[in-house]
Amino acid sequence: MSQSDDQLLKRLLAMFEVEAEEHLSAIAAGLLALEQAPPRDRAQELVETTFREVHTLKGAARAVNLGAVVAVCHAMESVFAALKGGRLALTPAGLDLLHQGYARVRGLLDGSLAAGPDQDVLVAALDAYAEGQEPATAMPVLTPPDAPSASPASERGTETPAPDVPALDTPRVGSRPTLRIATAKVDALLRHAEELVSARLAAGRQVAELGGLASEVAERVRSHERARRRVVEEGEDSPTVRLLKQQGDTLRWLSGRIAQLANAGRQDVRILGKMLDSLLDEAKQVLMVPVSVLLDPMAPLVRDLARAEGKDVDLVIRGGDLEIDRRIQEEMKDALLHLVRNAIAHGIEPPELRERRGKSARGTLAITVAQTEGGRAEIAIADDGGGFDVVGLRLAAAEQGLMTPEAAAALDDDAARALAFHSGLSTSGLLTDVAGRGLGLAIVQEKVERLGGSLAVESTPGLGTVFRIRLPVTLASFRGVLVEVEGACFILPTGGVERVARIAQGAIATVENRETVVLNGRTLGLVRLADVLGLLPARAVQAPPSHHTVAVLSRGGQATAFIVDRVRDEQEVLMKGLGPQLARAPYVTGASVLATGEVALILNVADLLAGAAQAPATPRSTVTVSRKKSILIAEDSITARTLFKNLLEAAGYQVRTAVDGVDAWAVLTGGEEFDLLVSDVEMPRMGGFELTAKVRGAAKLADLPVVLITSLGSREDKERGIDAGANAYLVKDSFDQGNLLQIVSHLV
Repeated sequence: MSQSDDQLLKRLLAMFEVEAEEHLSAIAAGLLALEQAPPRDRAQELVETTFREVHTLKGAARAVNLGAVVAVCHAMESVFAALKGGRLALTPAGLDLLHQGYARVRGLLDGSLAAGPDQDVLVAALDAYAEGQEPATAMPVLTPPDAPSASPASERGTETPAPDVPALDTPRVGSRPTLRIATAKVDALLRHAEELVSARLAAGRQVAELGGLASEVAERVRSHERARRRVVEEGEDSPTVRLLKQQGDTLRWLSGRIAQLANAGRQDVRILGKMLDSLLDEAKQVLMVPVSVLLDPMAPLVRDLARAEGKDVDLVIRGGDLEIDRRIQEEMKDALLHLVRNAIAHGIEPPELRERRGKSARGTLAITVAQTEGGRAEIAIADDGGGFDVVGLRLAAAEQGLMTPEAAAALDDDAARALAFHSGLSTSGLLTDVAGRGLGLAIVQEKVERLGGSLAVESTPGLGTVFRIRLPVTLASFRGVLVEVEGACFILPTGGVERVARIAQGAIATVENRETVVLNGRTLGLVRLADVLGLLPARAVQAPPSHHTVAVLSRGGQATAFIVDRVRDEQEVLMKGLGPQLARAPYVTGASVLATGEVALILNVADLLAGAAQAPATPRSTVTVSRKKSILIAEDSITARTLFKNLLEAAGYQVRTAVDGVDAWAVLTGGEEFDLLVSDVEMPRMGGFELTAKVRGAAKLADLPVVLITSLGSREDKERGIDAGANAYLVKDSFDQGNLLQIVSHLV
């Protein structure tokens, strides 16, 4: 094959992947609708529609030389042709065979299955069924147990039918004009639109400064006029009066002109704000897709998992038309899969047990999506099974050493149910492909909280369990509580903030050498957020204040009160990532530019709660910074530069920044004195190695301590940094703010 033919095939394969997703979704919807035994006219319509989808998929597969897919589709076509012509009746065993054909095609396309002898057996069985030979037994289930979706990466779908809802409509593929575009391009478009928020904030600040300048000049005009009136007795034609009049005219003109520019700037900022808000809303809508895209592929998975467990389960999906950010749906795919598997493995009982309990032998799993207040959505996953085994959870917690048997027995039912979210705890006596490792609910909770959501569980013994997941409908922004700690501003996601309060110094008690406080009748551990983050006091510590401001953070039944300097506000926050270099920065998940232009770090609630358990048992000793040491940071990444600057300023240092080595060298040789240089290694124009070498070669700077921070972690790179004259070398992949502060305090 020539190079041009190879490139053409690659383009065709990329196009085929998108097309196949649509056809597979429509085929799955058609088969599931036929399984509900619709009326004859409706059944014929579904057969015709699904027949066309299979035929089109076969033709597309042939165009890209996917012979195995063509073979299965051709055999399925024969069955649908016989059904359409009335030569064949659709039976449960035959429908199972068509489901297996669909599963085979799906597996061939996503790479989980390969052509082989078992495919030949399936094709032969389909051909025989098309000729009127009833399948003797159902074919073995081909769907991998952990497959989260019914198609490679379905972007569209049709709402799954349920026993208590009308029959499925014709698949929606092609029902409205669409434009296929790579999701990466849409993500980039939204990212650029979000970045314009910073430009709007900067423009607003400049207009505000211009307005302040206009007010200042106007005041100078009034002062000048008062001075002119004091000397007017010299005579209107005196040189002094004429000079003052000319100056006054100039100042009045300048004042008027600045005021005009300030007013025009305010108008432009208002127009820009409206346009930007509209752009952001429309860009977000591009990424909003019906949640049925996520939920529809669950139907065949539930069918296969239930069979593997020897259970009969009906899946009911409601609210699939609600639109949620595609990025959230992708993040939630695995979490919902865990909950579905948990409901089938642990919740819904086997048919014989259900009948003994007076229930229908066939269980029901319902997934309901609804819009809630504050631009959030709730996904409820409910089963009519036996409910949480709180007795088993208590026993498992004691047997696995999480707590003493006495402590486990003393737990109330809510606290016992919270144990299910502990990683590694399982009440299943068997380890299977579906359950038994005790990781599912812990993963779900972590996923939900990472998205700024919350997870709650309701369970009634003998009647069933409901998991309620509340999520934002878009990832572009979320609500956050702004708090100040040691002069720096941090953001706490409101989903993890239970409440804020003021407590008296006298209300703090010490229990087992740890500080506690009682709020609403509940005793909570008390720590200082600065201690957890490893921040040193920015100024000399005075006597303890009479009152403290605390933010109570909670997760999975665990709650701790964190002392902060003050709570600024609660507002909408636009989160920006920190980049791969700072992916492991403890306690930090991102950053945001506030309306004031200040960059604030967004903290991870789960990490803070874990860090609180490791905080010093006794109150920290006070540290007095007698004189602010001056540090120069050379870093080309604005995110990393801001992180280091905020961290060091919060620790009490005076910080100056430079965008690269050339800028840093100009600052160092400009007469300003510094006690330490912190530099990145890889920067444009001049890197950290070259900058360090120039510092060591300059007589006045030769003794300046240098710390290099970089993603280059090989032994050769470290040796090169030390050879260049660096006093310390930190690798960003293993970056720890405590290490940096320790090194800085040692060097200065």
